[in-house]
Amino acid sequence: KELLVRERERERERERERERERERRSRERERERERERERERERERERERE
Repeated sequence: KELLVRERERERERERERERERERRSRERERERERERERERERERERERE
């Protein structure tokens, strides 16, 4: 019985771990897109200068 409870606890722990991992990756992708947009705007400015 005790073992089962611990098992479940560990399961939940792993779930939270995966959740955090997912969120972290999603934020990283967001930053990547942000930088991409930045670069795009830079290129636009360059074109306008010519």
